[in-house]
Amino acid sequence: MDKSLKKQLGLLDVYAICSGAMISSGLFVLPGIAASKIGPAVIYAYLLSGLLLIPSMLSMAEMSTALPRAGGSYFFVSRSLGGMFGTIDGVGVWLALILKTSIALLGLGAYLAAYVHLPMQLVAIVAGLLFMGFNMVGAKETTRLQVVMVIGLLAILAFLVVRGAPAIEREFYTPMAPEGWEKLLPTAALVFISYIGVTKVASMAEEVKNPSRNLPLGMFISLVSILVLYGAVVAVVVGIVPAEQLYATLTPLSDAADIAIGPTGKTLVSLGAALAFATTANAGIMSASRYLLAMSRDRVIPHGLSRFSRFKTPCRAIALTSAIIILVVAFTGLERIAKLASAFQLLVFAFVNIAVIVMRESGIESYDPGFKSPFYPWVQVVGILVSVVLIPEMGLMPSIFAMGLVAIGVVWHNLYASKHIAPRAGAVAKMAERLGERLLERDADAMGLRTELRQIMKERGLREKDPFVEVVQSAHFIEIEPGIDCEEVIRRGAALLAGQSGISRDLILGALLERNRLGETPAGAGVALPHLLLNDVEGFHMVAARCIHGLDFPGAAQGIHAVFLLLGARSNPTRHLRFLAEIARRAENPHFIDDWISEKSVDGLPELLLAGDRQP
Repeated sequence: MDKSLKKQLGLLDVYAICSGAMISSGLFVLPGIAASKIGPAVIYAYLLSGLLLIPSMLSMAEMSTALPRAGGSYFFVSRSLGGMFGTIDGVGVWLALILKTSIALLGLGAYLAAYVHLPMQLVAIVAGLLFMGFNMVGAKETTRLQVVMVIGLLAILAFLVVRGAPAIEREFYTPMAPEGWEKLLPTAALVFISYIGVTKVASMAEEVKNPSRNLPLGMFISLVSILVLYGAVVAVVVGIVPAEQLYATLTPLSDAADIAIGPTGKTLVSLGAALAFATTANAGIMSASRYLLAMSRDRVIPHGLSRFSRFKTPCRAIALTSAIIILVVAFTGLERIAKLASAFQLLVFAFVNIAVIVMRESGIESYDPGFKSPFYPWVQVVGILVSVVLIPEMGLMPSIFAMGLVAIGVVWHNLYASKHIAPRAGAVAKMAERLGERLLERDADAMGLRTELRQIMKERGLREKDPFVEVVQSAHFIEIEPGIDCEEVIRRGAALLAGQSGISRDLILGALLERNRLGETPAGAGVALPHLLLNDVEGFHMVAARCIHGLDFPGAAQGIHAVFLLLGARSNPTRHLRFLAEIARRAENPHFIDDWISEKSVDGLPELLLAGDRQP
């Protein structure tokens, strides 16, 4: 059965998942509690909290476009820092998402209980079961619901801001910080949970179309728009609701709507709250199940959890995630799990920022993110420091639980995961190799990591500015007569590459022959790809050879009929690898070799290679 997820989520879907995951308890429950700690300056606390998330969001976007796989930060961390840190990260994010989703369901139950006349927990459990069903059907169907809910929610909140602004009492803003500005950072830590949902979509990167564009753009647009929305809504609430009432309420937005608009406004905002909690719960179940899927694929947890339903969704992972959420909803309170969720997520953000540094410094050429975080590595250093500073601000118990999570992850990895998975050295091992030895880099796989990165590169395809078509059109296509061996093909190809590039034929030939004799020429399925990077090469050059009778190449299980020799500039190794990956992708077409052999002359081979050209 195909174990890949369908790429069906566009920019609007990414925006809806990010935004829906952010607008919930942080806006509909926390403003009153946060204002009681610092006063009207709670507006600045919300803005500061969102700004503090930006470094980790940039790192998450880079890793998502480099490794667009289900599992989000678990996949990133396990491939960069190794299996043990990946286990800690995966369990931590999964628990954080479960806790945040549980809060959302309880908030949904609280707002709906008065209208349906049922206990809050019962309403929350029924809602959890409904969202589990939606996720079982499929991600596209789920995000259609998500888009509708987010649009409705934004409209209601905009209505509150527009109608509430004229009712603002300016004296409610003074004094701005009656408890002192030293309370700003602790309050920002308290409301940090409001924004962490922006990175949830990273766990669904495998299902996003054109992730290099849609993931970072969707995350950025979502954070900016929600940051503005939070600031406007909280400013209106603080300016409308008297301090004594605001500090004591758990429904600050409904109270503000009742004062500014009346009972109709209160009912409408209550509906908006229900939509907010519903979008967060829906996105939470969707994202958390993908972490289980990724860990199950790696056999960090039992492999049976990676099973897909007929709707191409990870049904068992969704069912287990939903079951744990329902248990938390039934037996746990709101405030306690909110701080635990934030502490776990901050720990994960620290790992992701470290992962970016490790991947960049590892020198793995196939690490090819579609989006690169600006101001590297200072952005990542700031992101790590944010986690170090804010976790203690959550209180002693969340800090203890965060450290306990690390201990549980280490124990689980050593007692279970390490016995069920193949040894995997993350990029940190490659970085240590570079720092320790500075050997000539080879294209051999680093414990499976490079193989995964190249498979991702093949699936993602070319970049918009990659001149692949031009390279093919300017390439030499030659016919190889019977009785010629693979080294003679390489000699002929090296001579033609020397003529194209102006580089010494002997230099090209010697390097290609050495790699071929060492078995470093990728060869299989009838295709061989001798390739080379040199310092003085300008651009990229290719020679393609057809051998109808087949050639023997080291390591190839069958005769080779198509040989593509590629010479590239060492200054742009990732583009060189993208070209190789693109040739391999096209050659994997089951009809390619047959068409290649049956083509009347070599003059038709360029068109055959470019047939079915796709946009990146």
